Amino acid sequence: MGTIFTKIIKREVPAYIVAEDDKNIAFLDIRPLQKGHVLVIPKVEVDYYFDLADTTIAEMMVFAKKVARALKLAVPCTRIGVAVVGLEVPHAHIHLVPLNHENDISFSNPRRSFSDDELAALATQIKDQIATTS
Repeated sequence: MGTIFTKIIKREVPAYIVAEDDKNIAFLDIRPLQKGHVLVIPKVEVDYYFDLADTTIAEMMVFAKKVARALKLAVPCTRIGVAVVGLEVPHAHIHLVPLNHENDISFSNPRRSFSDDELAALATQIKDQIATTS
């Protein structure tokens, strides 16, 4: 059957994709903690992050680094926070969250809401930054 993330990879459900290569994909979280909250996932469906192959984790983090650099330019902030929580979807993933304060990455915070137009524009901004910084 596959998770919602696998359906995004296969383009069976829409997503605001900001970056993709042959092994990973990054897209905006539709229930973000902060503006610009991005999820980075491997294209292989593995539930638990630490069950991924070492090479998959390494490649995923290098990919996430590229996305984080572009994200920081698109959404000015102090830093990009990184979290591996993985309880809500059984597909390994990394959260990249723009931070100005430590509690900006608290998963107990209320989730934010943005319009489709805002999300589409933000995805384009991040993609543009990736294109100019790669």
